[in-house]
Amino acid sequence: MNNNSLSIIIITKNEAHDIRDCLNSVVWADEIIVLDSGSTDETLNIAKEFTPNVYLSNEWQGFGIQKNRALAYATKDWVLSLDADERVDGKLKEEIQKILKSPKFEVYFISRLSSFCGRFIHHSGWRPDYVARLFKRGSAQFSNNLVHESLTFNTASSSLKQPLLHLSYKNLDEVLDKMHRYAMLGATELHAKNKRATLLGAVGHGIWAFIRTYIIRLGFLDGAPGFMLAINNAETTYYKYLQLYFLSK
Repeated sequence: MNNNSLSIIIITKNEAHDIRDCLNSVVWADEIIVLDSGSTDETLNIAKEFTPNVYLSNEWQGFGIQKNRALAYATKDWVLSLDADERVDGKLKEEIQKILKSPKFEVYFISRLSSFCGRFIHHSGWRPDYVARLFKRGSAQFSNNLVHESLTFNTASSSLKQPLLHLSYKNLDEVLDKMHRYAMLGATELHAKNKRATLLGAVGHGIWAFIRTYIIRLGFLDGAPGFMLAINNAETTYYKYLQLYFLSK
């Protein structure tokens, strides 16, 4: 049996409220890489409590490029990419360690179990939410997307059984902050691809986002948080295309 070593890579900016719990969940890894893009809170000091491998890169060009920069610092056999608001619990840790003893694939998807304002969401398009995060170093890299980056690879893959905990949107302030930030990033990305939008189109996209989340993807089964999430998706989508409309002009 092999005993493959593991690097954790995390990109950060002002994640003091999350980064400690994230790092605590992966202290068992062989190496932790944190790449920061200009935090003004305690993120860097907290990260240095867990790893000497803390780096800075203020030249922000999007999530995908930043994660590739973090990946370049990794030195171990395998890589697990995490966001600061994600946690590896005991069961997922055990599964990862078992896989690394005798991996049959070079890339593994992990299902995320995400929370919205304190409650885990099981519908609304948020489950099972498989993301490729565990991979043999050199076999994959991240797309260059400004937002919603993904791992790109040309090899067979498999999926883990245990979920990755994703503690997103903890309160209304975070909902509003991410809504505006993701709307702006999404509009910028669409504009770079020469996409255009109209005012009526922005409204239509927003309405469709609500219908897709709340009805088609069974968001109503998630109760009040499902309704709130559908509204959030509708507003984010509306503002994204509204911003694209202004960029187009």
